[in-house]
Amino acid sequence: MACQEGYKPANKFEFKFNGRAYLPSNLKMNKQIQIVITAFLLMTGCSGKMPGLGVANGQLVPCPTTLNCVSSQAQGQKNYIEPIRYMGNSFGAKSHLLNILGEFDRFQIIVADEHYIRVEFTSKVFRFVDDVEFYFPDTKSEATIVHVRSASRVGILDFGVNRRRIEKIRREIDTVNSER
Repeated sequence: MACQEGYKPANKFEFKFNGRAYLPSNLKMNKQIQIVITAFLLMTGCSGKMPGLGVANGQLVPCPTTLNCVSSQAQGQKNYIEPIRYMGNSFGAKSHLLNILGEFDRFQIIVADEHYIRVEFTSKVFRFVDDVEFYFPDTKSEATIVHVRSASRVGILDFGVNRRRIEKIRREIDTVNSER
């Protein structure tokens, strides 16, 4: 049971024993690690291209036909989410919303003006970016309706992440409303 004489290995790590070629198991593991790292590096580049966002003619950009977007101005049932109602003026709504956003991890406020806020949320593991928008239209009533849109930049499915995020923000605003 010795190594075969006259055997020329394919590389310096390979050896032949009893007529079979072998690679040390640590080299096989290194190859698996290389594959995982390469896949991870490719996926971390999946923050996607920033889409054209904002408000035009009182409307947020429509959701795509994919299932990774929700909007209070969506026409289709699958992408629709109720707008957020704040009991007070838009200045108060914006102020409370910014405080609530400050409690989240991995976010960056990109735009915050009189009638509009845009925030980027980044996922923890793969660094996917979601664009979240809040639109505060002028109103003469005592309550402010805040239109929302939350969408993933890449993929076609978000497993409900965008909807859950908006619902969490809504619950926080509801708490503020109940304390007033």
